[in-house]
Amino acid sequence: MAEVPFHYVDLRAFCYATEDDKRVEQALRTYLPEEFAVERAESEGYHGDRILVLSARVETADEMRHVLSKVAQLPDVDDLVAELDERVDDNCSLFLRLDKQAAYRGEVALGEGITLRAKVEAYPAKKAAAVENAREALANL
Repeated sequence: MAEVPFHYVDLRAFCYATEDDKRVEQALRTYLPEEFAVERAESEGYHGDRILVLSARVETADEMRHVLSKVAQLPDVDDLVAELDERVDDNCSLFLRLDKQAAYRGEVALGEGITLRAKVEAYPAKKAAAVENAREALANL
């Protein structure tokens, strides 16, 4: 099994007052291993509306492979790999925005609603090394 060059992967989705939290959690679970714990935190929007923040941190190699295998199913994964230089920041974190509606239907797509942040292993911790490690990881899925 290939090495997973990530320290962890964070997934997060906001559930607004107009949304069903079970459906938003189901969308988030599209990317997570079965029976994975999803944390819930209540927050308040600018106008006093309730916002539920659903999040999960994936830290083991097998769990990260599961999440990344879902990302590899993106129809535009080649475009994603080409954009890695813009998607990895100076702190060696890879950022993706995933479509919450598509995820609820069990589909994988870039879009809005779910944020994926993956901390890329890079020694030394430089953006160029992180981009190359992320490129290699996505190419080998």
